[in-house]
Amino acid sequence: MSTTQRVLMYSTAVCPYCVRAENLLRSRGVTEIEKIRVDLDPQRRVEMMEKTARRTVPQIFIGETHVGGCDDLIALDRAGKLLPLLSGETA
Repeated sequence: MSTTQRVLMYSTAVCPYCVRAENLLRSRGVTEIEKIRVDLDPQRRVEMMEKTARRTVPQIFIGETHVGGCDDLIALDRAGKLLPLLSGETA
């Protein structure tokens, strides 16, 4: 499966939830994840908090949709909604 939606993940260097989320995305066919390291660029953390109203990483966007963090991503997958979102199908 090739994904059509851009995947963006705000993350930090040492974050087990970021790794878990990335592994799940890769297992679902995502080959490219645009990572923004908020630990290296404090301004990007401010941007993340303004966009999501959350402070924790990861914060994941698929296309224009804010999925949330790792637990949100797993819940989306368990509900069968991750693959349609990745392929650009509307819910």
